[in-house]
Amino acid sequence: MKKFMEQLKFNEQGLIPAVIQDYKTKKVLTLCYMTKEALRKTIEEGKVYVFRRSEKRLMIKGETSGHIQILKEVFVDCEANSLLLKVEQKTAACHAGYFTCYYRRVNKDGSFGISEEKVFDPGKVY
Repeated sequence: MKKFMEQLKFNEQGLIPAVIQDYKTKKVLTLCYMTKEALRKTIEEGKVYVFRRSEKRLMIKGETSGHIQILKEVFVDCEANSLLLKVEQKTAACHAGYFTCYYRRVNKDGSFGISEEKVFDPGKVY
């Protein structure tokens, strides 16, 4: 893993963007940022860890909801400055209750339309 990590180009803040994709549906679930530590833990534990820029901390994806992402495959782009993680998504990737964070379609008039049904109610205690 050390050789793999040395080839990656993290930005000035020590972050690399990672597109998260569901390996079954091929839907893009979200875009996150990872530190070397987040990537190391993701590969070692098989569950996706991300760096929450707003809180400046490492967290497991699904930390509060329990909707974790099980790592299936890791891909690196041609310049080694971004990642694609294919995962098995448990319930939903989006904190708003949708399977993917990209549930809003931009209509011709510039408004947003909802393109999928919610898979859970984020306001409900389970």
